[in-house]
Amino acid sequence: MRKPAAIADVQNAPDSRQIAINKVGIKDIRHPVRVRDRSDGEQHTVATFNMYVDLPHNFKGTHMSRFVELLNGHEREVTVSSFQEILREMKERLMAESGHIEMTFPYFISKAAPVSGVASLLDYEVTLIGTITGDTTTMTIKVVVPVTSLCPCSKEISRYGAHNQRSHVTVTALTKDFIWIEDIIDIVEQEASCEIFGMLKRPDEKFVTERAYDNPKFVEDMVRDVAACLNEDERIAGYVLESENFESIHNHSAYALIRKDMPDSI
Repeated sequence: MRKPAAIADVQNAPDSRQIAINKVGIKDIRHPVRVRDRSDGEQHTVATFNMYVDLPHNFKGTHMSRFVELLNGHEREVTVSSFQEILREMKERLMAESGHIEMTFPYFISKAAPVSGVASLLDYEVTLIGTITGDTTTMTIKVVVPVTSLCPCSKEISRYGAHNQRSHVTVTALTKDFIWIEDIIDIVEQEASCEIFGMLKRPDEKFVTERAYDNPKFVEDMVRDVAACLNEDERIAGYVLESENFESIHNHSAYALIRKDMPDSI
Protein backbone atom coordinates (compact mmCIF):
# COMPACT_ATOMS: atom_id res chain seq x y z
CA MET A 1 0.00 0.00 0.00
CA ARG A 2 1.30 3.39 -0.95
CA LYS A 3 2.01 5.75 1.90
CA PRO A 4 -0.27 8.81 1.64
CA ALA A 5 1.43 12.01 0.67
CA ALA A 6 2.13 14.45 3.48
CA ILE A 7 -0.30 17.36 3.71
CA ALA A 8 1.21 20.75 4.42
CA ASP A 9 0.39 22.33 7.80
CA VAL A 10 0.18 25.96 6.72
CA GLN A 11 -0.99 27.24 10.12
CA ASN A 12 2.28 26.13 11.71
CA ALA A 13 4.38 27.93 9.14
CA PRO A 14 6.52 30.78 10.49
CA ASP A 15 5.41 34.37 10.06
CA SER A 16 7.92 37.16 9.47
CA ARG A 17 5.78 40.21 10.27
CA GLN A 18 6.58 40.08 14.01
CA ILE A 19 3.02 41.03 15.04
CA ALA A 20 1.26 39.02 17.76
CA ILE A 21 -2.53 38.57 17.70
CA ASN A 22 -4.48 39.09 20.93
CA LYS A 23 -7.50 36.95 20.04
CA VAL A 24 -8.01 34.49 17.20
CA GLY A 25 -10.59 31.72 17.00
CA ILE A 26 -14.24 31.10 16.14
CA LYS A 27 -17.47 32.98 16.76
CA ASP A 28 -21.17 32.13 16.84
CA ILE A 29 -20.99 28.35 16.93
CA ARG A 30 -24.03 26.75 18.57
CA HIS A 31 -23.88 23.70 20.81
CA PRO A 32 -26.19 21.96 23.35
CA VAL A 33 -25.53 22.81 26.99
CA ARG A 34 -26.80 21.75 30.41
CA VAL A 35 -27.13 24.39 33.11
CA ARG A 36 -27.79 23.95 36.83
CA ASP A 37 -31.28 25.12 37.76
CA ARG A 38 -32.12 26.28 41.30
CA SER A 39 -35.66 24.88 41.08
CA ASP A 40 -35.48 21.80 38.85
CA GLY A 41 -31.87 20.71 39.21
CA GLU A 42 -30.89 21.14 35.57
CA GLN A 43 -32.19 22.51 32.29
CA HIS A 44 -31.16 21.81 28.73
CA THR A 45 -30.68 24.67 26.29
CA VAL A 46 -28.56 25.71 23.31
CA ALA A 47 -25.64 28.13 23.63
CA THR A 48 -23.72 30.26 21.18
CA PHE A 49 -19.96 30.08 21.74
CA ASN A 50 -17.13 32.48 20.99
CA MET A 51 -13.72 30.83 21.52
CA TYR A 52 -10.35 32.58 21.21
CA VAL A 53 -6.68 32.16 22.03
CA ASP A 54 -3.70 34.45 21.63
CA LEU A 55 -1.28 33.82 18.76
CA PRO A 56 2.46 34.55 19.08
CA HIS A 57 4.09 36.72 16.44
CA ASN A 58 6.08 33.84 14.97
CA PHE A 59 3.10 31.62 14.01
CA LYS A 60 1.10 32.16 10.83
CA GLY A 61 -2.24 30.85 12.11
CA THR A 62 -4.12 28.79 14.67
CA HIS A 63 -5.92 25.46 14.17
CA MET A 64 -9.59 26.44 13.86
CA SER A 65 -10.85 22.84 13.75
CA ARG A 66 -9.54 22.19 17.27
CA PHE A 67 -12.06 24.61 18.77
CA VAL A 68 -14.91 22.55 17.32
CA GLU A 69 -13.25 19.30 18.40
CA LEU A 70 -13.13 20.58 21.97
CA LEU A 71 -16.87 21.24 22.07
CA ASN A 72 -17.76 17.92 20.49
CA GLY A 73 -15.44 16.02 22.78
CA HIS A 74 -17.57 16.69 25.85
CA GLU A 75 -20.44 14.20 25.47
CA ARG A 76 -22.40 16.41 23.09
CA GLU A 77 -23.61 18.66 25.89
CA VAL A 78 -21.44 21.17 27.72
CA THR A 79 -22.02 21.80 31.43
CA VAL A 80 -20.89 24.74 33.54
CA SER A 81 -18.20 22.57 35.17
CA SER A 82 -16.94 21.22 31.83
CA PHE A 83 -16.89 24.83 30.56
CA GLN A 84 -13.87 25.47 32.77
CA GLU A 85 -12.27 22.21 31.63
CA ILE A 86 -12.70 23.26 27.99
CA LEU A 87 -11.09 26.61 28.75
CA ARG A 88 -7.96 24.97 30.18
CA GLU A 89 -7.90 22.29 27.48
CA MET A 90 -8.22 24.89 24.73
CA LYS A 91 -5.18 26.79 26.01
CA GLU A 92 -3.11 23.59 26.17
CA ARG A 93 -4.14 22.06 22.84
CA LEU A 94 -3.58 25.28 20.94
CA MET A 95 -0.30 25.93 22.78
CA ALA A 96 -1.43 29.42 23.77
CA GLU A 97 -0.55 31.66 26.69
CA SER A 98 -4.13 32.81 27.14
CA GLY A 99 -7.64 31.77 26.16
CA HIS A 100 -11.15 33.22 26.28
CA ILE A 101 -14.59 31.58 25.94
CA GLU A 102 -18.04 33.18 25.93
CA MET A 103 -21.09 30.93 26.21
CA THR A 104 -24.44 32.72 25.68
CA PHE A 105 -27.75 30.92 26.11
CA PRO A 106 -31.44 31.52 26.87
CA TYR A 107 -32.34 30.54 30.42
CA PHE A 108 -35.97 29.90 31.33
CA ILE A 109 -37.68 30.42 34.68
CA SER A 110 -41.25 29.43 35.49
CA LYS A 111 -42.94 32.38 37.17
CA ALA A 112 -46.34 32.52 38.87
CA ALA A 113 -48.44 35.61 38.17
CA PRO A 114 -48.80 37.75 41.33
CA VAL A 115 -52.59 37.41 41.83
CA SER A 116 -53.99 34.57 39.72
CA GLY A 117 -50.94 32.37 40.25
CA VAL A 118 -50.98 31.24 36.61
CA ALA A 119 -47.55 29.91 35.67
CA SER A 120 -45.61 30.80 32.53
CA LEU A 121 -42.01 30.69 31.34
CA LEU A 122 -39.89 33.82 31.04
CA ASP A 123 -36.55 33.77 29.24
CA TYR A 124 -33.38 35.58 30.27
CA GLU A 125 -30.15 35.97 28.30
CA VAL A 126 -27.17 34.57 30.20
CA THR A 127 -23.48 34.56 29.25
CA LEU A 128 -20.69 32.68 31.00
CA ILE A 129 -17.30 34.24 30.29
CA GLY A 130 -14.07 32.43 31.07
CA THR A 131 -10.55 33.80 30.66
CA ILE A 132 -7.32 31.97 31.37
CA THR A 133 -3.84 33.50 31.41
CA GLY A 134 -1.03 31.23 32.49
CA ASP A 135 -2.47 29.30 35.44
CA THR A 136 -4.96 32.00 36.43
CA THR A 137 -8.64 31.49 35.51
CA THR A 138 -11.31 34.18 35.80
CA MET A 139 -15.02 33.37 35.62
CA THR A 140 -17.67 36.00 34.95
CA ILE A 141 -21.45 35.62 34.62
CA LYS A 142 -23.56 38.11 32.67
CA VAL A 143 -27.36 38.19 33.02
CA VAL A 144 -29.77 40.47 31.15
CA VAL A 145 -32.93 40.96 33.24
CA PRO A 146 -36.01 42.61 31.66
CA VAL A 147 -38.03 44.68 34.12
CA THR A 148 -40.49 47.60 34.27
CA SER A 149 -39.42 51.10 35.25
CA LEU A 150 -41.78 54.02 35.93
CA CYS A 151 -40.62 57.64 35.71
CA PRO A 152 -40.76 59.52 39.07
CA CYS A 153 -40.82 62.89 37.29
CA SER A 154 -43.76 61.91 35.10
CA LYS A 155 -45.69 60.73 38.15
CA GLU A 156 -44.91 63.91 40.09
CA ILE A 157 -45.96 66.42 37.42
CA SER A 158 -48.97 64.61 35.93
CA ARG A 159 -52.52 64.88 37.23
CA TYR A 160 -53.03 61.19 36.47
CA GLY A 161 -50.87 58.39 35.14
CA ALA A 162 -47.13 58.23 34.54
CA HIS A 163 -45.10 56.94 31.63
CA ASN A 164 -43.28 53.66 32.11
CA GLN A 165 -41.15 51.40 29.95
CA ARG A 166 -39.51 48.03 29.74
CA SER A 167 -35.90 48.14 30.86
CA HIS A 168 -32.95 45.79 30.54
CA VAL A 169 -30.77 45.61 33.62
CA THR A 170 -27.50 43.81 32.82
CA VAL A 171 -25.31 42.45 35.59
CA THR A 172 -21.82 41.26 34.65
CA ALA A 173 -20.44 39.78 37.86
CA LEU A 174 -16.95 38.54 38.64
CA THR A 175 -17.62 35.64 40.99
CA LYS A 176 -15.46 34.18 43.76
CA ASP A 177 -17.98 31.51 44.76
CA PHE A 178 -20.88 29.66 43.13
CA ILE A 179 -23.98 31.79 42.60
CA TRP A 180 -27.29 30.76 41.09
CA ILE A 181 -28.45 32.58 37.98
CA GLU A 182 -31.78 33.03 39.78
CA ASP A 183 -30.06 34.82 42.68
CA ILE A 184 -28.84 37.58 40.36
CA ILE A 185 -32.26 37.81 38.70
CA ASP A 186 -33.98 38.06 42.10
CA ILE A 187 -31.77 40.98 43.14
CA VAL A 188 -32.62 42.95 40.01
CA GLU A 189 -36.34 42.19 39.97
CA GLN A 190 -36.75 43.15 43.64
CA GLU A 191 -35.22 46.58 42.98
CA ALA A 192 -37.15 47.39 39.78
CA SER A 193 -40.39 49.34 39.65
CA CYS A 194 -41.95 45.96 38.90
CA GLU A 195 -40.84 42.60 37.54
CA ILE A 196 -42.36 41.28 34.32
CA PHE A 197 -44.14 37.99 33.61
CA GLY A 198 -44.78 35.79 30.59
CA MET A 199 -48.54 35.70 31.18
CA LEU A 200 -50.93 37.92 33.14
CA LYS A 201 -54.67 37.79 33.77
CA ARG A 202 -56.64 40.99 34.36
CA PRO A 203 -56.17 40.98 38.18
CA ASP A 204 -52.44 40.46 37.61
CA GLU A 205 -52.28 43.32 35.13
CA LYS A 206 -53.95 45.61 37.67
CA PHE A 207 -51.43 44.51 40.30
CA VAL A 208 -48.29 45.10 38.21
CA THR A 209 -49.59 48.46 36.93
CA GLU A 210 -50.23 49.71 40.46
CA ARG A 211 -47.04 48.13 41.79
CA ALA A 212 -44.94 50.08 39.25
CA TYR A 213 -46.91 53.30 39.96
CA ASP A 214 -46.17 52.96 43.69
CA ASN A 215 -42.49 52.25 43.05
CA PRO A 216 -41.13 54.81 40.53
CA LYS A 217 -37.46 54.57 39.55
CA PHE A 218 -35.17 56.69 37.41
CA VAL A 219 -32.47 54.78 35.52
CA GLU A 220 -30.05 56.21 38.12
CA ASP A 221 -32.18 54.80 40.94
CA MET A 222 -32.21 51.40 39.30
CA VAL A 223 -28.44 50.98 39.10
CA ARG A 224 -27.82 52.45 42.55
CA ASP A 225 -30.39 50.22 44.27
CA VAL A 226 -29.14 47.06 42.53
CA ALA A 227 -25.51 48.04 43.22
CA ALA A 228 -26.26 48.38 46.93
CA CYS A 229 -27.46 44.76 46.97
CA LEU A 230 -24.49 43.48 44.96
CA ASN A 231 -22.11 45.25 47.33
CA GLU A 232 -23.45 43.14 50.19
CA ASP A 233 -23.14 39.79 48.38
CA GLU A 234 -19.89 38.10 49.42
CA ARG A 235 -19.99 35.77 46.41
CA ILE A 236 -19.42 38.70 44.04
CA ALA A 237 -15.89 40.12 43.76
CA GLY A 238 -16.76 42.88 41.29
CA TYR A 239 -19.31 43.85 38.70
CA VAL A 240 -20.38 46.01 35.81
CA LEU A 241 -24.01 47.01 36.22
CA GLU A 242 -26.00 48.62 33.40
CA SER A 243 -29.59 49.73 33.00
CA GLU A 244 -31.14 50.71 29.68
CA ASN A 245 -34.68 52.11 29.71
CA PHE A 246 -36.40 51.85 26.32
CA GLU A 247 -38.30 55.10 26.70
CA SER A 248 -42.00 55.14 25.83
CA ILE A 249 -42.15 58.91 25.15
CA HIS A 250 -38.79 59.31 23.36
CA ASN A 251 -37.08 57.70 20.40
CA HIS A 252 -33.99 57.05 22.51
CA SER A 253 -33.04 55.10 25.61
CA ALA A 254 -31.97 56.30 29.05
CA TYR A 255 -28.81 54.58 30.27
CA ALA A 256 -26.67 54.30 33.39
CA LEU A 257 -23.63 52.20 34.38
CA ILE A 258 -21.78 51.43 37.61
CA ARG A 259 -18.45 49.58 37.62
CA LYS A 260 -16.83 48.23 40.77
CA ASP A 261 -13.58 46.25 41.11
CA MET A 262 -13.63 44.99 37.52
CA PRO A 263 -10.80 44.80 34.95
CA ASP A 264 -11.10 47.40 32.18
CA SER A 265 -11.22 44.56 29.66
CA ILE A 266 -14.67 43.50 30.94
